[in-house]
Amino acid sequence: MSDIAPDQPAPAKKKPHLSKTKPVPDKAAIALLPLFPGLELARIHVPEHEAEFAAACDKILAAGTVGFDTESKPTFVTGDVSSGPHLLQFALQDEAYLFQIHHPAAHPYLIKLLSDAQLLKVGFGLQSDHKHILNRLGVKPAGLLDLNRVFSMHGYHKEMGVRAAVAVVYGQRFAKSRKVTTSNWSQHELSDAQLLYAANDAYAALKVYDALRLSHDPFPDAL
Repeated sequence: MSDIAPDQPAPAKKKPHLSKTKPVPDKAAIALLPLFPGLELARIHVPEHEAEFAAACDKILAAGTVGFDTESKPTFVTGDVSSGPHLLQFALQDEAYLFQIHHPAAHPYLIKLLSDAQLLKVGFGLQSDHKHILNRLGVKPAGLLDLNRVFSMHGYHKEMGVRAAVAVVYGQRFAKSRKVTTSNWSQHELSDAQLLYAANDAYAALKVYDALRLSHDPFPDAL
């Protein structure tokens, strides 16, 4: 993967400030920020049939760069091994596609997307996703850029996370519900709250990446 470089210079007022000495906002500070405007339900697509998976795959590949994340049914007993991921999310600039892994028809398209090194998939905490995807689908994901590593290169702690990242680069509050985080992602019918949560995790990562590109700093491939 080549270094990330901007397409054209951006106005200075839009450039995020990534300072090595500026502290990361804490939960109390983030709670006071204006809400990050995420995707609405109408922009979130959940394919169910092969034709829908094929069309989604084509749109994702055409985008070139997407926000990426996965969700798994949580385990609550020590020693239990996750059977996830159960959901894989791909976010574009104005919509998102959620692939439920229980659909056999989704698998060849997921393998195509995940193995394509030319499709840049940006997100947070992708190291664990990498391992789970390999175990579940038998494919080694390529083209992954873990934004935690990017922030670490700028002096922030490694596990920055999407909430803190949105606060730093946008001065906005990214809402995350622990109740939804620990919900059952393996169920076939996901709730509206789950759809919004999953799609916007990936979407926020893409928007953070977009903001970081405006700083004109090169970010090497970082899983």
